[in-house]
Amino acid sequence: MSDKVITRFAPSPTGYLHIGGARTALFNWLYARHTNGTMLLRIEDTDRERSTDAATAAILDGLTWLGLTWEGEPVSQFERAPRHREVAEDLVRMGKAYYCYATPEELNEMREKARAEGRPPRYDGRWRDRDASEAPAGVKPAIRIKAPTEGETVVNDSVQGEVRFPNKDLDDFIILRSDGNPTYMHAVVVDDHDMGVTHIIRGDDHLTNAARQTVIYNAMGWDVPQMAHIPLIHGSDGAKLSKRHGALGVEAYRAMGYLPAALLNYLARLGWSHGDDEVMSMGDMINWFDIVDVNKGAARFDFQKLEALNGVYMRKMDDAELLDIFIATLPYLENGVPILAGLNEKTKAQLLAAMPGLKERAKTLVELADGAAFLFAQRPLVLDEKAASLVGEKPRTVLSGAFDALKGVNDWSAASTESAIREFATRSELKLGAVAQPLRAALTGRATSPGVFDVLTVLGREESLARISDQID
Repeated sequence: MSDKVITRFAPSPTGYLHIGGARTALFNWLYARHTNGTMLLRIEDTDRERSTDAATAAILDGLTWLGLTWEGEPVSQFERAPRHREVAEDLVRMGKAYYCYATPEELNEMREKARAEGRPPRYDGRWRDRDASEAPAGVKPAIRIKAPTEGETVVNDSVQGEVRFPNKDLDDFIILRSDGNPTYMHAVVVDDHDMGVTHIIRGDDHLTNAARQTVIYNAMGWDVPQMAHIPLIHGSDGAKLSKRHGALGVEAYRAMGYLPAALLNYLARLGWSHGDDEVMSMGDMINWFDIVDVNKGAARFDFQKLEALNGVYMRKMDDAELLDIFIATLPYLENGVPILAGLNEKTKAQLLAAMPGLKERAKTLVELADGAAFLFAQRPLVLDEKAASLVGEKPRTVLSGAFDALKGVNDWSAASTESAIREFATRSELKLGAVAQPLRAALTGRATSPGVFDVLTVLGREESLARISDQID
């Protein structure tokens, strides 16, 4: 086995890249980066009924969006079937596997008998030492591995520790079906060996597979990669993660307005930690991550924590960088379409100017789009219910006064407009809020927005005065 660490992420293209898969990919990627190794990608598309090209595309798209790059071309497991067959035939030639001619009826009988006797259903090895000359006519054989019958198979796992499996429980499992197709158990071993994989990092639902796969490695005389079976993710209530907890595809997280960097930081903290560090840069994670530090227990997924962390990332991010990500994400956001339609050089500049105020109030890009909507609203603005209640009869008089005060401002800025409004409020014996609230409603159509003087600055003199005038009339 090479000295260089080679990990692999091996999803099945039967659906999107779900959040648990994304974390597995991240742990493989981080470990490869941490050790100056590489991560490979294999698409486990042997289940022809359920594998789709659309799912493969969604997985590649999800990994790319997260920035989890892999080395070389993705390997298709299905396309390697001839190689899987070749190894199965080699094992028969070496006396480590054999042709089994048991019929479906016989296998069923075996299962029924075991059940009646209260034993787990196991193949009874009836063709293990028989000669093929005894084979019944017209039965296509499967190939079964000769599993050891005594002692135990030991898996030395970086996360789970030493796990022992009694060999009597492993039975002679099938590696090549009677139709000539390899089983998943066999294909995985051949692929990992041929791809030079040194470290297998995957969900702990594969832990029992590790014993059977070790049997195949040993039969071929191949080095067994270092295994690491990471615990699954549970919902915040401790139950297995499901749709209601957030077991969604990563494309759903993009649509909900999460930043890839924040999502990766959050996923890394599910089952692994570095002291009390909550917010970690990609560089920090690469430096600190080691697979042996992953917890054995299941991690809990918490949307509120993810949202809070996302807000931290947005506030820390440079305004121009956040604007670029925001614009790139708009097509995926439900409320991004109107903004996308109204984007031009002028509105882009306005968005950039408004960004400091917008990002202070938003925890996701969806909330950011919501906050930015006022920039793209068409005159006369349609006020939402709360805003409309702020612009009643008396406030209209206040708006009128504010309009006159602002009309006199020529050097238009946050400071000059604030000074004019404060002066007007003092003169009219009004609290600043009594002027700012109807003003905000008239300018944005909302009761909440970035600071009202920031809004005035970003909209500019002409548009601001026109919007206020609309509401007075």
